[in-house]
Amino acid sequence: MMVSESFLIYVLVLLATGVAVGFSCGLLGIGGGFLMVPVQIWVLTSSGIDPTLATRIAFGTSLAVVLPTAISGCRGHSCRGVVLWRPGIIMGLCGLLGAFLGGTIAAHAPGDLLRMVFGFVVLLGALRMFFAKSLLPGQEALPGGTRESLFQYVLWGLGVGVISGLTGIGGGVILVPAMVIAMGFGMYQAIGTSSVTIAFNAVGGVVAYAINGWGVAGLPEYCVGYIDLLQFALLAGASIISAQWGVKVAHRLPAEMLKYIFVVLMVYIGLKMIGVLGWMGL
Repeated sequence: MMVSESFLIYVLVLLATGVAVGFSCGLLGIGGGFLMVPVQIWVLTSSGIDPTLATRIAFGTSLAVVLPTAISGCRGHSCRGVVLWRPGIIMGLCGLLGAFLGGTIAAHAPGDLLRMVFGFVVLLGALRMFFAKSLLPGQEALPGGTRESLFQYVLWGLGVGVISGLTGIGGGVILVPAMVIAMGFGMYQAIGTSSVTIAFNAVGGVVAYAINGWGVAGLPEYCVGYIDLLQFALLAGASIISAQWGVKVAHRLPAEMLKYIFVVLMVYIGLKMIGVLGWMGL
C-alpha cells in the first residue's frame, strides 16, 4: 500500500511539474529543465536509484521532454509570426553538435560535479533574466531589426548546446537574454526563435544520453539508455498541452511579475543543487 501511495505521489508531482515546464517554455522560450531536473532527481533517488545514475537519467529525460515541448511552443509562436527561422536553425544545428558533446561528457562525469554545474548554470540564467531590463514585454524590436551575424549564431549556438548537454536544460535561460542583448532580437522574437534552437539542442542531448547509457547496470525499468520513458510520458504529456497556454499568455499579458517569480525559483534551485542551502541547514 505504501509503495502504491508513493508511486501516486510521484505521478502527481511529475504531472504538475510538466504543466509548469510547458507553461514556462511557451511563456519565456525556455526548456524548463531547471524545474524538471531537481524533481526528477528527487523521484529517482527516493525510489532507490544511485544518485549519480539519477542525475544522468534526469538530464537525459529532461532533454527528451524539452523536444516536444519546444516544438509545441514553436508552433504557437510561429502562428504569430515571431519565429526567425534562419538564425534559429543555424544556432540549432550548432547547438545539436554541442549538446551531443556535452551529453557525452556528462554521461561519464561524477554526479556531484554535474549537480554543481547545473546549479551554477541556473544561477547564471537567473542573474541574466533579472538584470536584462530589455527582456520586459512591450520593448519589441521591429521585424527584421536583428543584427545578422553568422559568427554570433555559430558561437552562441555551439556554446549553449554544450551547456544544454552538460546540464539537461534546453538552454533558453541563457539564449533568450543573449539574443536580446547581444544580437538585437525583440523579446517575442527571442522567445519564439529560442524554441527552435532548444529543440535542436534536445535532439543532440537525447542521442548522447541514450547511446552512452545503453546497457548500464542499475537503471530503472522502461529506460532507453539514460532516458526514462515513464517519466518522459508523464512530463511531456502535461507540458505539450500547457506550452500553448504559455504562448497565449506571452502574447496577451505583461510577464514582468512572472519573470521575477521564475528568477526567485531559479535562485532557490541553483543554490540547492550546488549544496549551499544544505550547508546552511535550510
